[in-house]
Amino acid sequence: MKVLGILGGVIVILLLITWSTYNNLQTRDEQVAAAWSEVLNQYQRRADLVPNLVNAVKGYAAHEKDVFMQVTEARAKIGSIKVNAAQLADEKTLSEFQAAQGEMKSALSRLLAVAENYPALKADANFRDLQAQLEGTENRITVARGRYIKSVQDFNTLVRRFPANFIAEFFGMHRKPNFSVENEKELSTAPAVNF
Repeated sequence: MKVLGILGGVIVILLLITWSTYNNLQTRDEQVAAAWSEVLNQYQRRADLVPNLVNAVKGYAAHEKDVFMQVTEARAKIGSIKVNAAQLADEKTLSEFQAAQGEMKSALSRLLAVAENYPALKADANFRDLQAQLEGTENRITVARGRYIKSVQDFNTLVRRFPANFIAEFFGMHRKPNFSVENEKELSTAPAVNF
């Protein structure tokens, strides 16, 4: 009788640990999904600002068609790649999404470089406002990505820890990929500055 009581107590403790760990895994998974939604929200904000910025520059720099085409193509590519929270485990899709966002950032940089050649454009209040909004959006993207990275780190840490790793495996929960840098080696090389 005593052995059954001890065995019953052990089973109850194991069930409580499993229940608690499972709920913790679900909470962290939802945090990752929410953080990803915020990243997408900020990228969408940037994509929505792009046509206004392009139109403001077009009026001053009509002959810069290549730059306008690059921005338009980058924006279209972003619109064609959708990554929802359920697809976050697919590293290839996430990588394609990151590459498209990188192309957009590069195209916007070229667009702003063109704007530097037009002092009247730089003085235009609408352009300055759009540029400030874009700058703010880039900062928001950085913050949202940071929160996503932290959420993924928390989730992945939990999935790898004992005894959560057994419970996660049992319920089919695996590590999630995080944002990465395409050319990590290039980052370690200092840029050349020539005057």
